[in-house]
Amino acid sequence: MTAATRNLLVADRPGAFPTIGDALVTATGETVVTIAEGTYPELLSLLGMHVSLVAEAGAKVVIDGSGADHPVLRAHGGSLMLQGIELRAGNHAALFADDAGLDVRSCKVTGGRGPAVSIRGSREFTLSRCTISAVEQGLLIEGASGRVQDTVIEDATGDGIVVSVGAAPVIRDCTITRCGLRGVYVYQYGRPVLEDCEISGTGHEGIAVAHHSAPVLRRCSVHDTSGPGISFAADCQGSVETCSVTNTAEPGLLLAQGASPAVQEAAARASGLEDLLEELDSMIGLPNVKAEVRALVDELQVNEWRREAGLPVGSASHHLIFAGAPGTGKTTVARIYGNLLKELGVLPRGRFREVSRRELVGQYIGHTAEKTTLVFEEALGGVLFIDEAYTLSRAGGAGGDFGQEAIDTLVKLMEDHRDEVAVIVASYTGEMTGFLAANPGLASRFGRQIQFENYTPGELLGIVGRMALAEDYELDPAAESVLLEHFEQIARDANFGNARDARRLFEGVRKSQSQRLRTLGRVPVFEELRGLLLDDVRAAVTR
Repeated sequence: MTAATRNLLVADRPGAFPTIGDALVTATGETVVTIAEGTYPELLSLLGMHVSLVAEAGAKVVIDGSGADHPVLRAHGGSLMLQGIELRAGNHAALFADDAGLDVRSCKVTGGRGPAVSIRGSREFTLSRCTISAVEQGLLIEGASGRVQDTVIEDATGDGIVVSVGAAPVIRDCTITRCGLRGVYVYQYGRPVLEDCEISGTGHEGIAVAHHSAPVLRRCSVHDTSGPGISFAADCQGSVETCSVTNTAEPGLLLAQGASPAVQEAAARASGLEDLLEELDSMIGLPNVKAEVRALVDELQVNEWRREAGLPVGSASHHLIFAGAPGTGKTTVARIYGNLLKELGVLPRGRFREVSRRELVGQYIGHTAEKTTLVFEEALGGVLFIDEAYTLSRAGGAGGDFGQEAIDTLVKLMEDHRDEVAVIVASYTGEMTGFLAANPGLASRFGRQIQFENYTPGELLGIVGRMALAEDYELDPAAESVLLEHFEQIARDANFGNARDARRLFEGVRKSQSQRLRTLGRVPVFEELRGLLLDDVRAAVTR
């Protein structure tokens, strides 16, 4: 019989443990220690224990080992989970894991000598949504396999990430910036996979590979480094796939004699770019939108060629306004635009974060700025898509000043991170003027407004046809005239939903077919299961 998980509380409350160390003394089996807000000057050592240390909801929890000559938190064997905790190191590591299962989520690490976070051994680990800053060395991974995801490593006097002794972690969607030596150093048979990472502002190479290592570097952006962007020493292998290297020492990609990585940058990028443009062109209708997006791509591509030729390139805003009625493809085009920026090397990730008023606006003064900043930071390197943006303005949504606080916060963040994210706001055309007037600097943050026109009845008929084809139905050609007449009627309605109405109608036709087939008194044959008949369409449009 499996023992139940034990739950302990650390807090200045009756019945709770006063320190984390006191709680750990009593920990047996699987133990979850919830920690109330506060700064805890402790050094913790977990030997063979299975413990989760979790900050209480909304609490700022700091384990402070500054000034000490030992790790703030050391785990040997067993397993450790950390969530929402800040570690402050002194003259040693903040976190040292030796052959321990490790899961670190939404934590912050500062200070320390040597590696701030050191992971050694054969156990799997996960490090996600963390920040490691103001350290001597960021993250050391020796011999371990695991995952580093959505993590920022910044302001290290030495290397940002070191992977060695055959370690093979997956490092994805991470930002490594302002390191005194290298952003990522791979040596001693290291075999990491780096995907969609951004490395910048390093004192030496952005990514350096040595001592028989073989990393896979995929869709990474390396820029503004004092040394070469990426370097491979002799006897190193691996691959460099669709990576962007800009404004680095020459050569951007340095291959020593005897190095043999597979380099697939230019051809793969061109192919990916064309695939995305083909996806855009395959959308029904939207001729003006497609032309506007292609014009943006052309401008960005030429700017990149000028930069590579050493010619000046003017600053350009990637922020856009999508104006138009619901159901006109704004979200789909925004996703494609984000991926196009990634393929062009303008942004390091194709990440797409869609939000509305609910995700940005808080319940009290100050809460909104915090929520908006968190959402914005999650979108860095990709696209932040704000649907129904007009509801943030004072005139647009209940809550008044809280929505205004979100707009004011966005204006500052968009300027501070103008080259790190693409913000797209979507709204009805008529409501956009009021939204842009909510802050004097808002309109100037956007480079262009793209107008999304309503779909024509013929285009909506084509959308229904695609829906049927995608789900392996066959639409009766005799129903086309009924559909066209229906779309012509609803297009005059003030609440016309474009493709959303087409989707609702298609679901109605499927429902009608199901009801008809259920009355047959037998199992339908294959052709009957696929067929959407004229009567099914008539029944759906008259509901």
